[in-house]
Amino acid sequence: MTPFPSRPRRPFTRRLATLAVVAGVIATALPSAHAQAQPQLDSPLRIVVGYAPGGATDRVARIVGDKLAARLGVPVVVDNKPGAGGRLAAQQVKATPANQNVLMLANPAVMIVAPLVFKDSGYDPERDFVPVSHVNDYDFALAVSPTLPVRELSHLLAWMRANPAQANVGVPATGSLPHFFALMVGEKAKVPTQVVGYRGSAPLLNDLLGGQVPVAVDTADVVLPQHDAGKLRILALSGAQRSAFAPKIPTFKEAGLDLSATGWNTFFAPASMPKDKVERLSRAIQAVMQDPDTTRRFKDSLMTPVVSTQAQTVAMLKAYRAQWAPVVQKSGYQP
Repeated sequence: MTPFPSRPRRPFTRRLATLAVVAGVIATALPSAHAQAQPQLDSPLRIVVGYAPGGATDRVARIVGDKLAARLGVPVVVDNKPGAGGRLAAQQVKATPANQNVLMLANPAVMIVAPLVFKDSGYDPERDFVPVSHVNDYDFALAVSPTLPVRELSHLLAWMRANPAQANVGVPATGSLPHFFALMVGEKAKVPTQVVGYRGSAPLLNDLLGGQVPVAVDTADVVLPQHDAGKLRILALSGAQRSAFAPKIPTFKEAGLDLSATGWNTFFAPASMPKDKVERLSRAIQAVMQDPDTTRRFKDSLMTPVVSTQAQTVAMLKAYRAQWAPVVQKSGYQP
């Protein structure tokens, strides 16, 4: 019987080459898998908000937090720490140890205005924090009471010049961004501006609707629903372009006053957080802000979503400080 022919053996060098190819394929796949897993954290993430639940900054934190939880693979908790106009939260986040996962969502009142007007705010925004990602912008609205017979900004400014004793402008809080924007408007228009601070937007709107204060400046998301309902009139919005939420309302520039400004919400990490973790969180937030459902939820809240890298966020903050610091300092405001 003829023996079954044995299979010729491949040369040893050829087998080595095959193994090298297989190893190369595995090695190539590993970085991809690592990159996919990298956004996940090893413990829950806490987002600190320096205001009570229900406000605009709190809403932003919860919209982004909901999406981050799935992306990071850990629970995300919004931690409201109201007090001292947001400064209490900043002081607490500043002191966070490096091994804790915590971010602060803050607005210009906390990170721009407070360090300028308080002798000791308890933190240095540039030394104690690292910008992570800028996530939304919002306009300021100048609105008039239905009892005031003006329908254009130029008419209002003429009325304020003719009635300086009555030219009171209500704002939701002294030392707030609407406060300084109202002063910015008065200086640019060269009209007397007596700013009246309220304890929040609700009492301000009540007095504006009732005619107790003739003019108000507040964030657009607060005032627009009342304007749309015909209960008051917004004469101008502060953005550089017309708002997608109110395309019929002119900007200040269109209304004859060369002025534009916006507010924002931005995530910050304590300076103690490792750089690679900050970058990881920044990328995760950027991905969340590109989600169509996130965009929809922001627009439902009358706020403009923003997708911003760390570098873009740093540049935005630098330009913002340059715009607002002179206004705040010139006002002579003291808490």
